[in-house]
Amino acid sequence: MMIMQILLVFDWSLITEDGIMISLVGYLVVFFSLILLSLVFGALPKVLNFNLKRKLKKKGEHEQAKKVDEEIPGEVNAAIGMSLFLYFNELHDTEQTILTMKKVSKRYSPWNSKIYNVINFRR
Repeated sequence: MMIMQILLVFDWSLITEDGIMISLVGYLVVFFSLILLSLVFGALPKVLNFNLKRKLKKKGEHEQAKKVDEEIPGEVNAAIGMSLFLYFNELHDTEQTILTMKKVSKRYSPWNSKIYNVINFRR
C-alpha cells in the first residue's frame, strides 16, 4: 500500500504590491459599507418616528405624538410576526393528493405522424 503525500507550497514571491492594495481596498470597502448600513438601519426608526410626530402635531393630535416614542416590546413583535406567518400560510389552497390517470385517445395530427416517421426510419 502506497501512501501519497501532496505537498502544497505557497510562493510568497507571487504576491505583488498591487495584489495587496486591491485586497486591502476590498476589505475596507466591505467593512465600511457594513458599518454604514448598520448606522442607517439604526437611525431609520428615529427618522420615521420624527416624521410621524410631525404629521400628528400638524393634525393637532399632541397626545398621540407623545406616545410615538414608546417602543413595542420584542414579545409583541414576535406575536405579530407569528400571526402574520400563520395567516399567510392558510391563504394557500389545500389540494388533494389524488392522482387520476386516464388514457385518452389522441386525434390525428401532422406532428404525430412525423414523429412516427423519425422513429421508424429503417424499412
